[in-house]
Amino acid sequence: MSLKKWEVFQSNPNVTKQITKDMNISGLLAVLLEERGIVEMEQFEKFFRSEGNLSDPFLITDMEKAADRILNAIENFEKIAVYGDYDADGVTATAMLYSYLESCGANVIYYIPEREGEGYGLNCNAVDTLHAQEVNLIVTVDNGISSIQEVAYANRLGMEVVVTDHHRPRTELPEAYAVVDPYRVDCDCPYKDYSGVGVAFKLIMALEGEDCNLGALLDNYADLVAIGTIGDVVPLTGENRSFVKAGLKMISRTDRLGLRALMERAGVEGRQLTAGNVAFTLVPRINATGRIGSPDRAVRLLISEYPEEACELSTEINDDNEYRRQIEKEIYEKVMQKLQDEPERLYDRVLVIEGENWHHGVIGIISSRITDQFGKPSIILSYNGEEAKGSGRSIEGFSLFQAVSACGQFLSQYGGHPMAAGLTLSTKNIPAFRKAINDYAASLGSLMPTQVLKIDCILNPRDLSVEIPQEIHALEPFGMGNPSPLFGLYHVTLSNITPVGGGKHLRVSVMQNGCTVRCMKFGTTLEQFPYRPGDILDLAVTLDAREYNGKNTLSIFIKDIKLSDIDVDAVLADTALYEKSKRGERLSKNELERLFPNRGAFAAVYRMIRDVNGFCGSPEILLERAKDVGNMAMLLTVLDVLAEYRLITLEKPGDIIKAEIVHTTHKVDLFGSDILKNLKLLGRVGE
Repeated sequence: MSLKKWEVFQSNPNVTKQITKDMNISGLLAVLLEERGIVEMEQFEKFFRSEGNLSDPFLITDMEKAADRILNAIENFEKIAVYGDYDADGVTATAMLYSYLESCGANVIYYIPEREGEGYGLNCNAVDTLHAQEVNLIVTVDNGISSIQEVAYANRLGMEVVVTDHHRPRTELPEAYAVVDPYRVDCDCPYKDYSGVGVAFKLIMALEGEDCNLGALLDNYADLVAIGTIGDVVPLTGENRSFVKAGLKMISRTDRLGLRALMERAGVEGRQLTAGNVAFTLVPRINATGRIGSPDRAVRLLISEYPEEACELSTEINDDNEYRRQIEKEIYEKVMQKLQDEPERLYDRVLVIEGENWHHGVIGIISSRITDQFGKPSIILSYNGEEAKGSGRSIEGFSLFQAVSACGQFLSQYGGHPMAAGLTLSTKNIPAFRKAINDYAASLGSLMPTQVLKIDCILNPRDLSVEIPQEIHALEPFGMGNPSPLFGLYHVTLSNITPVGGGKHLRVSVMQNGCTVRCMKFGTTLEQFPYRPGDILDLAVTLDAREYNGKNTLSIFIKDIKLSDIDVDAVLADTALYEKSKRGERLSKNELERLFPNRGAFAAVYRMIRDVNGFCGSPEILLERAKDVGNMAMLLTVLDVLAEYRLITLEKPGDIIKAEIVHTTHKVDLFGSDILKNLKLLGRVGE
């Protein structure tokens, strides 16, 4: 995991005191509410009593046209096709709208495109298929806003299209009968951050008209809306919070046979679920059908009325999820190998990594992992013959959709939003696209944004208690826009590290002022843990209350960790400077001085690696251990020069450094290094 900039929320003591008094809550909960912008009683009431707090659907542009056209189709028994998408959002939206229209007596079918053969959104072959089935009206859910040509083609065939979507539209809208998208520039609806299934639910509200019984609709469909909303990682604020709160109450007692069978396979049947449970158990399994095999099985699962069918489909889908994990692991290893074979790619501002016949269903997941690991926007491309398809993820402050749009001349298709994008291009254009998107990033004129870890507040280990997680439970559901509270344990001393779970996880003990607390660090082995007893650390943790031997106990989970004394801003800036030099960009005099090592720096790094019999860990820890090295930019340059002369072996697998001494008797002139000569040249160019 890349080094992040930690930001601790600075509460206003006067505001906190007033919230505590007005709302009769603890100071800690008051701080958490203040951090979320909830400081007035009206906001407090709205946040904690949000069920049913949904706006008029007709405030969304074109909603009335869409509802009228669909109602007319129902009345005249025209054939309607609900055209969805293969992810959890699109699948739940399809199942929900199809079920609703069927209950209204509509002549309705549904269509989910195949990810591998058709890709995202409307396509002309699918339109042909629906035309052959005598479909009169296509209603898209979770797609369509970018389908300019495909909608025009449907129009030419005499079909009409109603688009419902939540993705950012381009300047040109499709010439559909109605285009329902809250992000249209001419849409003034009070809430916009819906998922695709959220927009579809608003459409159902509109179809119900003035007699809409919102409570009954939520009873029927809130479980599907909640799963799709959580799965699409949209903000869990406003109306989305209403959807998810209502849905979470229903999922565990749903009467959908398929959903119950899927929960049984996932091991969560009968449990009261949280948004986090749904995100890590149900959503990946529904997504797996779109990533592996035929995605329409997930819709069949969610609308199934036959126990045997539901059981069979849930088993298939669970197996698909296991297979997806294996494919993901294999492709991730190939991505990492490519970065190891071509380390210059790691110095790009935007990481673009391509491979042949990588499964399209998992490249988005891998892009997310790469972005988190390296702290940079990334796009993973899979090419087959002359065509390549890609999926990308970004970091806050860098709109990937805008970046991809700026490279539109190299793309045949693209779409998305600031944090994620999908695209299609000719295989031969991959190098040009990689250069163009990095040129765009460079043109922004400032350092690329860095990942930020937001700490809600700092706690004293002595004040930790089981009551804290019980209290913050009131803030659920947690998700984007309302994250699970993250607490800081600052300046604690590492006292003990114990492998657990067969060595796959660690129990980490830290102490402060005589108080010792035990925390869990999942997914980290003893060999991967770079800290040692006595280190002074800052921990970012989440808290939970779990029953153990019939008693509620406090569980502390480490989400991130760093040395207390590290100057994160300086390390990040120096790392960016080092990467600038590796890209061959000109350097100012001050930049060159910061990069160029002295003899003491060489000696300090070499000695430190030798004394610990080889180093393996993040570079900032090496910087801390080798005290006499001036800064991170200089440290990274020193490592490169030592490796150039084969005084050390140097590997950079992922975001860590592996260095070992190569024993030799010959002497070298380190300052005759080609690397240092090149740095001087870059400095002269920058003069």
